[in-house]
Amino acid sequence: MITRVEAIAILEDQRSATLELLARLPVRARTTPGLGGGEWSPKDLLGHLESWERHALDALAAWARDEPAPIDRAFRTMSLDDVNRREVERKAGRSFRAVAAGAERTHDELLDAIAALDDDRWERPATSRGRSPLGRRVGQILVGSGPFGHDAAHRRSLERFVREHGRAH
Repeated sequence: MITRVEAIAILEDQRSATLELLARLPVRARTTPGLGGGEWSPKDLLGHLESWERHALDALAAWARDEPAPIDRAFRTMSLDDVNRREVERKAGRSFRAVAAGAERTHDELLDAIAALDDDRWERPATSRGRSPLGRRVGQILVGSGPFGHDAAHRRSLERFVREHGRAH
């Protein structure tokens, strides 16, 4: 299982790489659809990443009350695509600057929340009814190219988008 220190390092490194790519885009391209050959813009991707970090924070708060994570409850009635679509639509009217600021706040809050846990809590089940350690469950919420690898899971499509729409660095 990944330690808290490792999880924080993964999250920091991957977000840094995402932000470096976004910085290579001209302002107009940040809201241009076409990421991954689909309808999302880089702004939508950043909002999507922020949503999942918020899901992780909401899970931590629920588990502290010995309750199921809200995202687990959502999956009882919605598919992954439905959850993602709902979150992108909810943020559609926000500017890139507003989405980026929200993503930064949520990311920092998540890093602080993970750092504030002690190793015993990280390694114990998320709830009294659970079996999987809390750290593993957080990693599953932020899964992508492995635990805590959500940013990296979108890296290739963002790199492709930056090659097509970005400026040289």
